[in-house]
Amino acid sequence: MAVLVRRTTISRTTKETSIELALDLDGGSTDVATGVDFFDHMLGALAKHAGLGLKVRAKGDGMDHHHLIEDVGIALGKAIHDALGEKRGIARFGSVMVPLDEALVACSLDISGRPYVNFRVSFLRADLGQMPTEMVGEFFRALADNARITLHLIQMNGHVAHHVCEATFKAFARAFAQAKAIVGDEIPSTKGVLE
Repeated sequence: MAVLVRRTTISRTTKETSIELALDLDGGSTDVATGVDFFDHMLGALAKHAGLGLKVRAKGDGMDHHHLIEDVGIALGKAIHDALGEKRGIARFGSVMVPLDEALVACSLDISGRPYVNFRVSFLRADLGQMPTEMVGEFFRALADNARITLHLIQMNGHVAHHVCEATFKAFARAFAQAKAIVGDEIPSTKGVLE
């Protein structure tokens, strides 16, 4: 098997946000600073459980953090897509169920080249610290659209918003860790391409 370098950097600046992101699909340190503490915690958990090296510096317009969280999802999705390259040798699919106390979240994903999101996770609180819980779904939609993956995130149980959110991020991370793993030399598609 050839040694693949699966890392990239993304710079994204708009009138609403400024983001610098470095991603290594095969590990490394994590250093995240978005100004939204709970979101930083979730990104750190995602990186840890997906086996990623991740560095993020992000600033937003400070309105309600909607633009910031969504744009980090866009940047991370673009970085995933870039770092995967032609996707040669990857497992492609990942599927897990992650418990966190009373919460249980299932994630199945396909690094297919075709973005689709089925997000069925709900929260009994509007916010987790400064992070609006409605932005959890928006983050994963932005990530999946830009990474071009098919993503199903489904809450099986849970009522504590912190647990549900953390289980959601960790479920994605663990499923993505399976899917990005190098298991061969071929592009895992009968078409010979994943676009």
